[in-house]
Amino acid sequence: MNQAQIDDVLPELAPFVHAVQGRRPDDGTWCEAWTVRDVLAHQTGNAEELARVLAAFHSGSPVETRGFDREAPFRAMSDAELWTAFRDRCERLAEVAAAAAQDLSPDAEVMWTGRTVSVPFFAEHMREELILHRWDLTGDDRTARQALDEPWMTEHSVVSVGRPLLEKGRTKLDLGPEGRIEGRLRTPGADDIVVTADAGGSSVRLAAPDGPATIESDPAARVLLLWGRRPADPSRWHSSAGPDVLRRVRALLSGY
Repeated sequence: MNQAQIDDVLPELAPFVHAVQGRRPDDGTWCEAWTVRDVLAHQTGNAEELARVLAAFHSGSPVETRGFDREAPFRAMSDAELWTAFRDRCERLAEVAAAAAQDLSPDAEVMWTGRTVSVPFFAEHMREELILHRWDLTGDDRTARQALDEPWMTEHSVVSVGRPLLEKGRTKLDLGPEGRIEGRLRTPGADDIVVTADAGGSSVRLAAPDGPATIESDPAARVLLLWGRRPADPSRWHSSAGPDVLRRVRALLSGY
């Protein structure tokens, strides 16, 4: 598969690569526990697993999704080996996604991390990972803001990823057997993102604007908040909910 074909499937790959190449492997990132090298190992594991699961489904022999321990072999590599592995795994994912798009119905249901997703999810999810983790490297530059601003980023986060984004935060909140929290993340001119959590679980959905928003922001900042990130400029989001509600909703939005 040539580079043009890879870029057609994963158009956000080139900006991510450029961001990585402009930094040292041990540079820090906005993902507080990770260096650039850690981000690259994570992305390599993502590309490999997305390709592995989709290829197995395509061949008629589905496999279970592995956990994040899949990244361990990549973390043990030298910097040069890791870089080669990342490029190889992205190329493999592009090949698998292109073949699946040609041969399979886009509505075919594929198991991924305990839930079913569609065939287009696999390339789209890697695209989202490339956008989000590029932001971890660069912060709020123009490329990051434009990519995060795309409506499909919000839809993928809510519809295709959804509840897993809230589970880490929910477990940290002392909700008790009767406790419940609900928040509305609003962007003018778009559906609200409604997040809820109680002792029984959590949910995230798109809904028509109704009542006051918990947090109002531009669409790019809203995606960052949903994934447990914070835009560098806090004036990009606004709230009249009060500190207690705001603190709890932001705690729920801890990302993975």
